[in-house]
Amino acid sequence: MSRRFVFLPPSSERTLWYADGVRQSGVDLEIVVCGDRAKAVQALATAAGAYGTMDAELLTAAPQLEWLACPAAGPHPSFYFPELIASDVTVTNMRGVYSDHISVHIMSYILAFARSLHVYVPQQLRGEWRSEGEGGPAIHLPETTALIIGVGGIGAATAVHCAHFGMRVVGIDPRVIEAPDGVAELHHPDALDEHLGQADFVIMTAPQTPSTQGLVDSGFFARMKGTAIFINIGRGANVLLNDLDRALRDGRIAGAALDVFETEPLPAEHPLWQAPNFLMTPHVAAAGPSVNERRIELLAENCRRFAAGDQLLNAVDKENWY
Repeated sequence: MSRRFVFLPPSSERTLWYADGVRQSGVDLEIVVCGDRAKAVQALATAAGAYGTMDAELLTAAPQLEWLACPAAGPHPSFYFPELIASDVTVTNMRGVYSDHISVHIMSYILAFARSLHVYVPQQLRGEWRSEGEGGPAIHLPETTALIIGVGGIGAATAVHCAHFGMRVVGIDPRVIEAPDGVAELHHPDALDEHLGQADFVIMTAPQTPSTQGLVDSGFFARMKGTAIFINIGRGANVLLNDLDRALRDGRIAGAALDVFETEPLPAEHPLWQAPNFLMTPHVAAAGPSVNERRIELLAENCRRFAAGDQLLNAVDKENWY
């Protein structure tokens, strides 16, 4: 008899699409979609795997559960509640499905600052023509160092782009052992401060974890070069927005670009909207084709592995949330 895999509520058009995709892949699992909590409690009694977000009550209702597939690459920390962390349930996530899209987004920030678009676009909107010709502000990328904090899928893809433009890349990561392509040096987070002050671009792609949450504060900016640019597309909670605003206004750093924010949407009254040398996009770095299809492919492959008793992809360190 096939083991049971449950899609937890709330049910949506996307959930049904994912469930159909897994069924059509031919995996040897009984796929059950739960439209409400009562059905989920009933179905979980004999479930071996599940997709979605649980809580302590649902986990208690699933005594045979071995695997929980998280719907996101980096969910809110509350996803990893104490009972789940303490359990033997393996959790996987969706990391890696949009590394190419996000790395291109990061590169668009780098090129915008390198060619001073953060200066020229506001001038355009004000109807100003201020041409310095060949003497205009520019950053020659082959003379720069990019410090990438987190060289997993997104950071590694970004390193390749940076290296293509001649940048020297230094990677910081607690788990990656061998330097990915494009990374000239790889270091443990213990060495962050040693390299932070040498970087021209500091690129944060790290997930939100107990050690990265609130990491980027006034002290962090004080240790950066005054000519450096800060970029964050990892998790908004890793960067204290008020500290970033002060660093920009005080000229402590030369510029910043964010796609994710400590509070989303960014409050209309927040001073960052008008901060100098600041670029922002509204949490859209993952935009691009085929993301949902990739999620289905990853989930179906893990379901195949689960049914066969093979090692799952994207297993999570539950205590550290990634």
